[in-house]
Amino acid sequence: MERWKGRVALVTGASVGIGAAVARVLVQHGMKVVGCSRNVDKIEKLAAECQSAGYSGTLIPYKCDLSCEEDILSMFSAIKTLHQGVDVCINNAGLAHNEPLLSGRTEGWRSMIDVNVLALSICTREAYQSMKERNVDDGHIININSMGGHRVIPTADAHFYSATKFAVTALTEGLRQELREAKTHIRATCISPGIVETEFAFRHHNSDPEKAAAVYESIKCLKAQDIASAVTYVLGAPLHVQIGDVQMRPVEQVS
Repeated sequence: MERWKGRVALVTGASVGIGAAVARVLVQHGMKVVGCSRNVDKIEKLAAECQSAGYSGTLIPYKCDLSCEEDILSMFSAIKTLHQGVDVCINNAGLAHNEPLLSGRTEGWRSMIDVNVLALSICTREAYQSMKERNVDDGHIININSMGGHRVIPTADAHFYSATKFAVTALTEGLRQELREAKTHIRATCISPGIVETEFAFRHHNSDPEKAAAVYESIKCLKAQDIASAVTYVLGAPLHVQIGDVQMRPVEQVS
């Protein structure tokens, strides 16, 4: 991770959970981290904590609605103006709504596509263009996916979410192929966790907190820090090593 000191990383969905853990560990390793979210209060608090802890990097909070392309483009423009550009892009933001295929609302499906698929793709495109125009040939794009992107979760309220994560699996491999064809050494990686103990289940089952809590009480879950450790492992790999997909799940997780 030594070579990343002083360089710029964008972490989407950095206010809580995996995104916050990833932002923290990258700041610990000396990176300038732009952490974005629709609500930056928690990122501002995390930035103050990182500063108080004496970490060598910096966390820069940025308010961005990832469902709005104009917001994303404005964010990349600001990063270019203030920090030259993005060297590492961590597409972490993602959401799930309880919208089954047979009865779900189109609004909920569209929201998942906007954030889980389109925002990820827009950030990827803009990050690559930022690297290309500065002749950055060792950048890295990491998509935080899900085990739900490799097998269909056997519950109706997650089927559409799973479909968006299958898209992330395909997009990451397609990205790797396009980067290879462009004869660049920029790398693309997909990290696919199983059940991680964050606020995710409580947002997914927002009308049934007991059901959300039961998800995390059933087994010893992964922690957000486990995913952050996987990110540093991927970033710290030798430049000639392409880590395509890291699949992680709790030992006790059945599927």
